[in-house]
Amino acid sequence: MKNFNWQKEFQAAITICDPDGIIHYMNEKSIKDFEKDGGIDLIGTNVLDCHPEPSKSQLKDMLLNQKTNVYTIEKNGIKKLIYQSPVYENGNYKGLIELSFEIPFEMDHFVRR
Repeated sequence: MKNFNWQKEFQAAITICDPDGIIHYMNEKSIKDFEKDGGIDLIGTNVLDCHPEPSKSQLKDMLLNQKTNVYTIEKNGIKKLIYQSPVYENGNYKGLIELSFEIPFEMDHFVRR
């Protein structure tokens, strides 16, 4: 499994941009989810151009200050968990990753002790 490309067909959208906001990677689910916005053609464009205010300013702050943002959304009858976080390689900041998971409207929550 040395060269296993698990993220390509992973059933959550994965989008990665560099510290300037340039999109460098979208897995198949991300390309499909953003098809109406350009799909694969979004690679090489700036993620800030894809967001209206106030999310554009928040995303810019996340890029500059290496912040994490986690929230849920509902659109077209689908609920999603959005996880946006800085990514690093050998301790060097490389940009942001966004993971977008479809989740059920009602789900169990467990408190572990």
